[in-house]
This record gives sequence, structure tokens and C-alpha cells, in this order.
Amino acid sequence: MAIGQLHPVALAGVEPGDASLGFYVHVPFCAQRCGYCSFNTAALEAGAMARYLAALPRELDLLGDLPWARRVRIATVFFGGGTPSLLAPDELAAVLDRLRARFAVAPDAEVTVECNPESVARAKLEGYRAAGVNRLSLGVQALDDALLPRLGRLHDARGARAAFASAREAGFGNVSVDLMYGLPGLDADGFARAVEAVLGWAPAHLSAYALTLDAGSRWAAAGVAGLPPEEAVVEQYWRLARAAAARGFEHYEISNYARPGFRARHNLIYWRAAEYLAAGPGACGFVGGVRYANVRATPRWCETLEQGTLPVDASETLTPRQRLAERLILGLRTADGVPHAWLDERLAGDTPLRRRVDAWRARGLLGETGSGVRLSEEGFLLSDALFVELL
Repeated sequence: MAIGQLHPVALAGVEPGDASLGFYVHVPFCAQRCGYCSFNTAALEAGAMARYLAALPRELDLLGDLPWARRVRIATVFFGGGTPSLLAPDELAAVLDRLRARFAVAPDAEVTVECNPESVARAKLEGYRAAGVNRLSLGVQALDDALLPRLGRLHDARGARAAFASAREAGFGNVSVDLMYGLPGLDADGFARAVEAVLGWAPAHLSAYALTLDAGSRWAAAGVAGLPPEEAVVEQYWRLARAAAARGFEHYEISNYARPGFRARHNLIYWRAAEYLAAGPGACGFVGGVRYANVRATPRWCETLEQGTLPVDASETLTPRQRLAERLILGLRTADGVPHAWLDERLAGDTPLRRRVDAWRARGLLGETGSGVRLSEEGFLLSDALFVELL
């Protein structure tokens, strides 16, 4: 693996393998950082948003000046964070307009904005829709009013429900809701009540993530009391999977459930190890076998762009072995699975690994799709153990 400085001239020389790309835009600002969050965030200080919004079009222009930029089409756009819904509708519209001016954006592109419930209302969401947003991802996380402040969330259960209703009133048919399980002080019954409540709203998509104490989060550094035991987390997973299936949701990725026709198209780009550009502090892209990461600190990211330079900080060029392992791991996260040929290539000459994979098959954790292999529902739950082996 080669990790180091990747200068703009090198990015210009990286040729995309696909004519269709995703585009990720990172909005780092948060009114308050959650205890479990390890994402690249920034405090919403005076003048910080204005400086960011002045620098972001410069990055879009520099990316749009790459020699191959006019030969690709943007199929999906995803505003993540941070809290992208801190952007006013006209601010978000200006970003999308600049993106469309520099790239060919597909007429049917999926355009998603992550939203915190307390930061949206019907008028703002109507403005987002007028700007071209056609999908919302609502960060509810929990519906327990005693737990939400402990997580660092600024909304309550009533506010979460009101935000979802505002999205529907604003005309959004494609709304996803985020929940978390394995949270401190949350038992299986409490989580199941939240799942049933959210499913009762009739979202198009549900994302549910087990709490992980990743490096960079306050909870990872300081610890957190009251975490449920592993068997309780497993029970919460199964309560979720069964409730979603009963409502007609497809469990199409380890942490994601969708009604027919509402898979997250942008996230599928990641899981299929396809290509995407990225803009914003700390944003990561993947083009032509090269994964790159922007400068993380928002002030330094702004300064780099103010000097007329792309803020790319580091890169890695994947070897064929790494590329294969990544495609396997990401593909096995999905219900579609992976082709037999990919797994056979990885197993070639590795007898111990082949035996472990055969053992997974014998346990019913890995099954056939017809053209390939996929993890079963229980296999999803235990996937990390296999993924370590495939690396």
C-alpha cells in the first residue's frame, strides 16, 4: 500500500474507470457533537460557515477542471456531515448549481441530504426540494427522551416525528430514517418500540447501526457506562430484522433496509467498490484505483482552496490483492453478494481460508445466489469474523 502526498497534478493523471461517478459533499458543522461520533466535524463558530461556503465552489471548480471531468456523469450526490441540514436552502441550491455547471449531472440523479430533526421544518425542506434534492436521510437515532440527551442529540421523540411529517408535507417520497442499537441503557423492548414506531411512519428506507466506540469519539476516549451485553445487542438486531421483514422491507445490506425500489443508490456505489469524487474537509474519494482524502481541519482546507490548490492530503493506490479483498468484503455486505469468480480467486492457493469458508457454508452463514454467493441473515450478524479472514 502506498500512502503519501497526492498532489493535484497526480489527481489529474488518475483516469476513472467508469463513466458514471458518485459525488460526496462533506458539510462538517454541528451545533453539538454527539458522544459516539467519530466523523470529521467542526464547531459552528462565527464566520466559519461563510468561509466554508466560499471555499467549496472553488473546490468544485478545481475538480471540474480536471482533464477527464467533462467525460464523466454524476449519478448520485450525497451531502453528509456533520449536519448538512444547517445549510439554508439557497446555500444548498448554490452548491448544486455550481456542481451542475462543472459536471454533467444525470437528470435522474439521486440527491440526498442528511438532516437532523431539530434543524429542519417544512419551509426549509420545500426549499431543498426546489433546489433538486430528492432524498432525505433523517438522523433520528433513538426515540427515548431520557436517552437522547445522553447521546448528545438536540431533538426529542416528538420532534423526530414532526421532522418526518414535515418531509412528507414538503413532497419527499424518498425518506430514510437512521436508528442505532446497542446504546447504553437501551434494552431490547425499548429498541423494538422505537423500530415499530419508525416503521409506522412508513419511511422508504431504514438504516440501523450497532453502536461502535470508534477512535476519535468522546465515548471511545472517556468510556461510557451502561452498555448492554453482547447477547442483548444480538437480540436487538434480530428484533429489528424481523420487524422490518414483516413490513415488507428488503434487508439489502448489513445495516440497511429498503422498500422495493428504494435502495440507497449512492451507498451502493460504496458497497460495489465503484468510483466517486468527494469535496469538503476530510472527504474521501475513490477514482481509478486510487483512494484519496482531503485535508481534515476545516480552516486549513479553506486556506488551501483560497490559495487555488485542491486540498488533497493523502492517498493510497490499491494493489490487485487489496482491490479484490475490498470488493469481496463490500459485496458480501449486500444481499446481492459477489460472483463465484471473485471468491474463487481469493481462495486460490489458500487452503486454510478455503476450509474456513467451507465451514461457513456448512453452518448456513454463506449461501448461493445462483450466479454467486451471499451471506445469510445470521451471516450478516457474524460477518466481521469472515471479513478479517478475507483481508
